[in-house]
Amino acid sequence: MPHDRLHLSARSRVPNNPQPAWLYSAARTVPPAQVGVHLAANGWTNAWQVGIYPFTHDHSTAHEVLVIARGQAHLTLGGRGGPQVTVTAGDALTLPAGTGHRNDGSSPDLLVIGAYAQGRDWDTCRPETTGPQAARTRAERDPISGDPWSAGT
Repeated sequence: MPHDRLHLSARSRVPNNPQPAWLYSAARTVPPAQVGVHLAANGWTNAWQVGIYPFTHDHSTAHEVLVIARGQAHLTLGGRGGPQVTVTAGDALTLPAGTGHRNDGSSPDLLVIGAYAQGRDWDTCRPETTGPQAARTRAERDPISGDPWSAGT
């Protein structure tokens, strides 16, 4: 399964995380209705379905996976000046706790299925209001492959 590692350093009051973000191209091989079941089998629960906030934010208490079930979106990762990626139906993005992300524009039909490592409760930190919060959690399994997830892989 094609994937890219994205190392993001702290910037613009966004802490990011020493663990890389992972972008999986064409990761979804199950129907949208089964994505949550697949993620849960790999330890990623507390799932939701909607879009991605149009402002820079991160989650200090939980690693997040975003699976694009329908449509496409242009995202900025890591905060202002960070890399921009385009995600389309079937792609998945794993964001370690503290990784900034923002929706810079999306198709009207965008549907994202998100979940959190070990179903952790999540917070929403915004650099302009909360400032950087240290990431306080670590994932155990990759949400897509189910393989052990670590900073070195």
